[in-house]
Amino acid sequence: MRNNIVHIGAGELTYEIREIVDVAEKLEKLGINILWENIGDPVAKGEQVPTWIKEVVREAVNEDKNFAYSPTKGLLQVREFLAEKCNSNGGVKITADDIIFFNGLGDAISKIYTSLNRESRIIGPSPAYSTHSSAEGAHAGSHHLTYNLTPELGWLPDINDLRNKVRYNPAVSGILIINPDNPTGMIYPTRVLKEIVKIAKEYDLFIISDEIYANIIFGSGETAKLSEVINEIPGIAMKGISKELPWPGARCGWIEVYNKNKDSIFARYVKSIVDAKMLEVCSTTLPQAVIPKIMSDPRYGTHLKERNERYGKRAELAYKIINSIEGVIAPKPSGAFYMSIIFKDGVLNNRQKLKIENEKAGQLVEEISKNVAPDKRFAYYLMAASGICVVPLTGFNSDLYGFRITLLEPDEEKFKQILSTLAEKINEYL
Repeated sequence: MRNNIVHIGAGELTYEIREIVDVAEKLEKLGINILWENIGDPVAKGEQVPTWIKEVVREAVNEDKNFAYSPTKGLLQVREFLAEKCNSNGGVKITADDIIFFNGLGDAISKIYTSLNRESRIIGPSPAYSTHSSAEGAHAGSHHLTYNLTPELGWLPDINDLRNKVRYNPAVSGILIINPDNPTGMIYPTRVLKEIVKIAKEYDLFIISDEIYANIIFGSGETAKLSEVINEIPGIAMKGISKELPWPGARCGWIEVYNKNKDSIFARYVKSIVDAKMLEVCSTTLPQAVIPKIMSDPRYGTHLKERNERYGKRAELAYKIINSIEGVIAPKPSGAFYMSIIFKDGVLNNRQKLKIENEKAGQLVEEISKNVAPDKRFAYYLMAASGICVVPLTGFNSDLYGFRITLLEPDEEKFKQILSTLAEKINEYL
């Protein structure tokens, strides 16, 4: 090319959750039956969307207005509904004008980071969710900045680490929270959230809280939404219906902007996000339209409660089986539908293998396992030997060796079998 047309941050755009699918599909073609534990799609894993929710969608399809463009920020009546819902929790108050719809939170995440000044950085948790870490790193043309989550303490954030990194890096302009967390399943205790708000106030930062799993909580710990603890600090909460209804294919998410008028720079930043969205006209109308009717239905609370109970039982079972294995640390999840397991220091090396019955699959894994991170090597051997597809933890912008599994398998016996096989293979590998 006459000029280098590649963006300076292109190398930061990685998504291990789907990248490992390339290897899985090659193994599948060689005859390996893949058990997809890599991606958080409840519907793809067999969860049934309630009939009454489908009926609400069917009714909305019969209305011509739901085939039209919506306003750039989203349907007014839906934004009013969501603003009232937020305000009913206590804490900071918002109006419909403080809510902006996007085509899924992936779209929102992209707009939030690309609208930042190139010199401004957002520090987020590690292990990190790949969409956030890649978008932030790509925006800055540099590796994503992170604060540590501590597996020995149930994946709680290391507040001292966060404070020190904010103090000594003046480029940090905001703090990212993912609550409940992906990939660990940890929920941020209210006291920790308040400490993060204190840091933001002390260093004049804003806060982003990804709350896509906010209503998927089954642990006994106490947490809060950002709106309940943020006080007068500028902030953005990210929400959606993909995990909650669940309807991931709707690509429907929104942000709630807090205290926009408390800081003129933050207000201008939010305006730039709206301006960027305006260039796309709007987000998809139909999924927005059904939100008030679904979320105000008396059956919706029961729907969420039943789902949380199921995930809670699976979390208990996974913790019981995996935590008994020597050589790993496996904190029990409290929210979302993931569990992250790490290998203790020194237990992995580049010579470990699993017995692979399929000769061609064994040859493939032997070849692709050269010069990769130890946890990725384990994931490849695990997949070829058992069919279980997990995501290596180093794929989540982490220097910890481990992997993430989901709690989504609806067949209890199959879920037990997956866990038992996983435990067996870990013991065999170590």
